[in-house]
Amino acid sequence: MSTKSRFIRTLAVLAGASLALTACGGGTDSPKAAQEGGTLTYWSMWKEGEPQQKVIAGAIADFEKETGATVKVQWQGRSNIQKLVPALNTNNVPDIVDGPYAKLAPVVGDTGQALPLTDAYATEVDGKKVSDLIPAKYMQVTNIKDKDGQPWMLPYSLSSDGFWFDAATHPELESAPPASWNDFIKVLDKYKADGKTPLAADGDIAGYNSMWFTTALIRTDGPGSFAKVAADKTGAAWDSPAVLAAAKKVEQIAQGGYLIKGYNASKWPAQQQVWANGGAELLYNGSWIPTETGTYAAAGFKYSSFPFPAVAGQPTSVRADFVGWAIPKKAENPKLAQKLATFMLGKKYQDAYGVDAKVLPIRADAATAPEIASVKKALDSSEKVYLQNDGVTAPGYVEKILWPIDDELFLGKIKAEEFVSKMKAAQIGYWKDNS
Repeated sequence: MSTKSRFIRTLAVLAGASLALTACGGGTDSPKAAQEGGTLTYWSMWKEGEPQQKVIAGAIADFEKETGATVKVQWQGRSNIQKLVPALNTNNVPDIVDGPYAKLAPVVGDTGQALPLTDAYATEVDGKKVSDLIPAKYMQVTNIKDKDGQPWMLPYSLSSDGFWFDAATHPELESAPPASWNDFIKVLDKYKADGKTPLAADGDIAGYNSMWFTTALIRTDGPGSFAKVAADKTGAAWDSPAVLAAAKKVEQIAQGGYLIKGYNASKWPAQQQVWANGGAELLYNGSWIPTETGTYAAAGFKYSSFPFPAVAGQPTSVRADFVGWAIPKKAENPKLAQKLATFMLGKKYQDAYGVDAKVLPIRADAATAPEIASVKKALDSSEKVYLQNDGVTAPGYVEKILWPIDDELFLGKIKAEEFVSKMKAAQIGYWKDNS
């Protein structure tokens, strides 16, 4: 065969290959889409119709259009991480999964089954590296990094907490919130004196109840203090005066007649409904409260909040619970999964989280709804942040040790000294069984 004949044959083969690639591209007229393509699976914690789901679904549609990729998403709801546990022992593993840190960490983060997302953090979005879009203090929460210091989670939103109130009724709390615990108690005492119910609480939600003790301790000894106490296998850390002082604050609330009557026998969301209709002045709860109570709040209700009172000498700190993406090491298409994750951090979608879904976006430059402006202000101005339960994710510790005993304290069944004694004994037993 002559050189010219071989050349003509080569051109014909290349032309045929080009036509085949175009056909496989699904008829798209985008050269970029035809070049990239690919398929990945996504297991999401959101259900169809939820505000966050709508934001993510819109982002996925844009991603598919721009890249020619196919995203097979399953809107599994809050059980998605639970379903991931057995899947990790098979080849049926999603390329990307989302969820709160507290659920992702024990399954993929702490177990080394998550892919390091170093490349994702180095990717540019809207002209900036992802690592520059996320406030530095969030990245100082080392729990989202693996043993080599590489991030295994890419957060896209977060939640926080505070004392919620109707600013239309209490403008003074917006302009001058209590600066200390004593100031806070004075506010509660004034409400009592005026014949008002100071606090509402749904006592059947153990996670809400425990926020009082863990936050009181973290305010006194700083972020990481409760995690340090919980990690002490000897239990001696429970003998700290700061621990007892934090427990006494909870006792003061439970025994002081500040909480709405019947809170210790309530069923969620009964008491937060009462609060939203003016039946109590304050509610200590998460940044999701405006969304949860918005449909039944009193007319003209203006949502605002202030953080748990600070302690002199400690840096200001606010809870920040991450919701984000992780990529299992067994993922078949990890590069495309990282590309999707970074794509969804675009300001268009971050603004939608803040304004439409009324949740806190991870990007500091994202817009937020007026209802959560007070929480965003507290987060932006805080020097440090910490995770739910101070980042404690030891299997069963929170659910089986902390919550049951803390419930006894918050529901007024035991006092601070007995709480400390019970926690110390239970923790010694926990670590004896789990070491």
